[in-house]
Amino acid sequence: MTPWQILAAILLSMAVSAAGTWQVQDWRLGKQLAEQLTEQGDAHQKDIDAITGEAWRQQQAEQDKRLATEHQLATLDQQHTKELSDAQRNQALLRDRLATADVRLSVILDATDSASGCEVPTAPGAAGVVHAARRAQLDPAHAQRIIAITDAGDQGLIALSACQSYVHLVNDRQLH
Repeated sequence: MTPWQILAAILLSMAVSAAGTWQVQDWRLGKQLAEQLTEQGDAHQKDIDAITGEAWRQQQAEQDKRLATEHQLATLDQQHTKELSDAQRNQALLRDRLATADVRLSVILDATDSASGCEVPTAPGAAGVVHAARRAQLDPAHAQRIIAITDAGDQGLIALSACQSYVHLVNDRQLH
């Protein structure tokens, strides 16, 4: 073999050795890189799972709050509906009793008013017990109108109470 052939063989073996070393190094680095990516991917997936889990818990808590608020609103609505129904029933009963003269409305007269010229006896009569000094019985039609006015007032107060309860409940939910 000539020196050139030996030199060529040495250079060829060095090139093959370098290429082999580069290839092995490439495999090692590729494996390390793949392991790092897998570890990072696993860590990233754990982070995503934790964030997703927390978001789900928060959504569930909000849904539970909303359902609790809806339940409270339904309960308040039932309560106010019952109050309104009871008030209307009581007003109807009172109107019926006024219509049948079972009950009569009277007013207390000002004992110091000498201009009225109405002398109502101060002693109780046989029809009932009067505790005031001077009273006057109202006409049944006027008594009916007064009861209608108080009925509208009662309904308004009950509706106002229902609205206030609703607003307080909704505001409390928004604050928390």
